[in-house]
Amino acid sequence: MKIFSRLYRQVMMWAVHRHAPVYLSMTSFVESIFWPVPVDVMLAPMALAKPERAWRYAAMATVFSVLGAAFGYLLGYALWEPLVEPFINAMGYQDKMQVAQQWFSEWGVWVIFIASFTPIPYKVFTVTAGLLQMAFLPFILISLIGRGLRFFLVAGLMVWGGVRMERKLIQYIDLLGWLCVAAAVVAYLLLRH
Repeated sequence: MKIFSRLYRQVMMWAVHRHAPVYLSMTSFVESIFWPVPVDVMLAPMALAKPERAWRYAAMATVFSVLGAAFGYLLGYALWEPLVEPFINAMGYQDKMQVAQQWFSEWGVWVIFIASFTPIPYKVFTVTAGLLQMAFLPFILISLIGRGLRFFLVAGLMVWGGVRMERKLIQYIDLLGWLCVAAAVVAYLLLRH
């Protein structure tokens, strides 16, 4: 099934849309709070479509992601009981929050760097940092470093790979898409216990 190649063509059309930077900024902000789709899904095609703007896009994604992280922190800090906890319970994320709290107790501030740079759901850790009343300035600085490294790496890979990378990506996009789906299912099955 060629689902992912059709999706890729659609995403590339969105990437050159005149409002794409606004969409990237909004996605970066909400992804740090609750949005399940990673920013990279939008950043990569935008950097590939307009490599001369790749660094600007990476900077926008970083700034708006950290602003969203600050908002997520505020939600965890000030609105846990009336707003966040009922949402966590409704979504069945109690186990994820417990894991996040455990990681905070084991690794402290470094868990923010790990969550901001890797595919681990960053949003869980932004809200948890607020709930646990982590020092705000280190939270912001580490988020800025981790998110910046991640988004500038994505943009850099797209600039460096350019047209060659796009040709290879198009050639294998459906296989890669199904491998990602399989990996997500396996990760879900392993982490739900």
